[in-house]
Amino acid sequence: MRHSNNNNNNTQSPANNQKTTHRHRMRPLTDTETKTLFSKLNNYVGKNLGHLINRDDEEYCFRFHRDRVFYVSENLMKSATSVSKEKLISLGVCLGKFSKTGKFKLHITSLDLISKYAQYKVWIKPNGEMPFLYGNHVVKAHLGRITEDTPEHQGVVIFSMNDIPLGFGVTARSTTDTKKLDPTSILVYHQADAGEYLRDEETLF
Repeated sequence: MRHSNNNNNNTQSPANNQKTTHRHRMRPLTDTETKTLFSKLNNYVGKNLGHLINRDDEEYCFRFHRDRVFYVSENLMKSATSVSKEKLISLGVCLGKFSKTGKFKLHITSLDLISKYAQYKVWIKPNGEMPFLYGNHVVKAHLGRITEDTPEHQGVVIFSMNDIPLGFGVTARSTTDTKKLDPTSILVYHQADAGEYLRDEETLF
């Protein structure tokens, strides 16, 4: 991304300026970051990951900015070059954030994209919506239906019975094993939910 020149006098050393620029500039992902990101996305969208990488409508790319990964069109990227790196907060879809140890966590802001390409889905009953939207796991009693042949430890998108995406999680049991569970047993481990837009609005972006 192109950077504008700053002619103002600055008392910072060149080394400090270099660190600040590196931290704030939006850049392509490294090979290691790309591998980590794709591994996480693959757990939810599987072979549909190819549709995110090679789209028919427009060229899209993945960009790293302030520890977060953004999925953005090339056209929007070009438009954003007029925004200073210090003022740029978000661009396109924020998929999630890298931790200091290099682990990647999908954010709820990626839900619309993930839900569109999800391979495995879980629909929960109306009485299970509020518990999930408050950050709780999905229990067997709240299960409406589930994609056939869903494996254990599989990334799934959680929907209401009206097909509204509510969040996502990881299955605690396979589809076959869910039939053996008692009503209070955990079916899906909570990962993210739409309630975070209110609970975590200060830190989400």
